[in-house]
Amino acid sequence: MKYTKLGSSGLEVSRICLGCMSFGEESPGAHDWSLDEAASRPIIEKALDLGINFFDTANAYSIGSSEEITGRALRDMANRDEVVIATKVFFPIRRGRNARGLSRKAIMTELDASLRRLGTDYIDLYQIHRWDDRTSIDETLGALHDAVTSGKVRYIGASSMWAWQFSKALYTSELRGFTKFVSMQNQYSLLQREEEREMHPLCADQGIGTIPWSPLGRGLLTRDWDETTRRSQSDPMMARRFDEAKDRPIVDRLGEVARDKGVSRAQVAMAWVLANPVVASPIVGVTKMSHLDEAVSALDVELTAEEKERLEEVYAPRANLF
Repeated sequence: MKYTKLGSSGLEVSRICLGCMSFGEESPGAHDWSLDEAASRPIIEKALDLGINFFDTANAYSIGSSEEITGRALRDMANRDEVVIATKVFFPIRRGRNARGLSRKAIMTELDASLRRLGTDYIDLYQIHRWDDRTSIDETLGALHDAVTSGKVRYIGASSMWAWQFSKALYTSELRGFTKFVSMQNQYSLLQREEEREMHPLCADQGIGTIPWSPLGRGLLTRDWDETTRRSQSDPMMARRFDEAKDRPIVDRLGEVARDKGVSRAQVAMAWVLANPVVASPIVGVTKMSHLDEAVSALDVELTAEEKERLEEVYAPRANLF
């Protein structure tokens, strides 16, 4: 395993982050492709054995079940101070007028609930899952700053917003003397490169580490375009986020490069994301042990300038959907 600092912070994380959205017991918020606790624990154990120390979940994943499974496994298998636990807040997982968003009340309530589910007294990286148009950024940042000064949170991060919004948050933090974000969790892959226009330059300038989600394009970058999986057949976001006319040429080109290089598509797709200097640790969601092996092995795959050009030249601009 290789490790890196998360942006300009002193926090050291593995260059592969295990995404825990695929872990969750049956519940109204669980995906039908989610793994129950018995199936999830061996994957978490293998991730630790491979040197992964960075685990990302959210309160909304399977309505808290992902946090519970992840927390119990890490308590049983790891030294708490040797792992980095990240979770997120924004989406509602309970009823009530203040259940959604990033108000002080919502943040403080959901933070305590996440701590209980994770079975820990602090969260290493607490992230806002989306931008909240209904709450002033001053209030959100003030609440996050208090969460840090209370000792319940070590660092704060953001996720999936426009660059102007993130810039406003960073400026406000500096203006008010609040704790600043150290990371941006955004969508980035060969199938979604819109963040290269504004978000990535902003993060590079401000010393923000990015931890991309969906670096394998929800699995589309691991197989032939016509091949289906349980998730691709049931995930409603597949049709919303991807388009055959724009994306199939990328998938086909990836297959050519991978074949010529003698490695898997997943390894090439991950190596391409990892090669971006603003990327600290791509978040990889797995449901099979082999997914972990491929993600980690991508750390040893180096792409030539010609291979990168071949992969990138078929990209066409598209909407950046959060």
